[in-house]
Amino acid sequence: MDLGLKDRVYVVTGATRGLGNAAARELVADGAKVLITGRDEKAVADAVAGLGPDAAGLAVDNADPECPERLVAAARERFGRFDGILISVGGPPPGFVADNTDEQWRAGFESVFLGAVRLARAAAAELEAGGVIGFVLSGSVHEPIPGLTLSNGLRPGLAGFAKSVADELGPRGIRVVGLLPARIDTDRVRELDGLSADPEATRAAHESRIPLRRYGTAQEFGRVAAFLLSPAASYLTGVMLPVDGGARHGF
Repeated sequence: MDLGLKDRVYVVTGATRGLGNAAARELVADGAKVLITGRDEKAVADAVAGLGPDAAGLAVDNADPECPERLVAAARERFGRFDGILISVGGPPPGFVADNTDEQWRAGFESVFLGAVRLARAAAAELEAGGVIGFVLSGSVHEPIPGLTLSNGLRPGLAGFAKSVADELGPRGIRVVGLLPARIDTDRVRELDGLSADPEATRAAHESRIPLRRYGTAQEFGRVAAFLLSPAASYLTGVMLPVDGGARHGF
């Protein structure tokens, strides 16, 4: 199936590793060009080298108010156009309500929530009909995840923002989509499993509750992201798509 991605240009934030990198890799594999971001210059350079000549990168922090305009301008300067953005940011620190400090809440809000709002706002001002704004969120949008209180507080609000923006931008032909990963086999999920006394048993317990009985791969997530961002998904907007092997049992 031709997704229609050839020569389209996307910004993918938080793409030096994990889910953002997997999405960037699949976009490039289907003919798109990507501008990726991360906070560490060497990590960005290494990721760009791994993606090949159809990738460029900038070391920026999503929480920086000047970041959004810089990214759109860089995409246009490097590749000559701007067709969409996938807003991915590393998860905030784990912890329960008594563990997380005010400073962690402020930092999480700046990076996970307000940074994403600014990026979406800047993209919306620059995109034309056929453009797309994607958010990498979490299964916690529908059901809180024990031990991830910060994420549980921030991700659902961002999903609500995304739904509102989808309504606002729809008449201009701009789509807004969300991806809700659950147990995808990334460094972040392995780190979370590793917080338990028995990481292997924890993983096995999670897998037993997933209908497909396994964690997803980053590549599987990336393929779904590439489809949602592509013209092949041109009649999908406002959707919050679980990428979870069936772990969410509600309709």
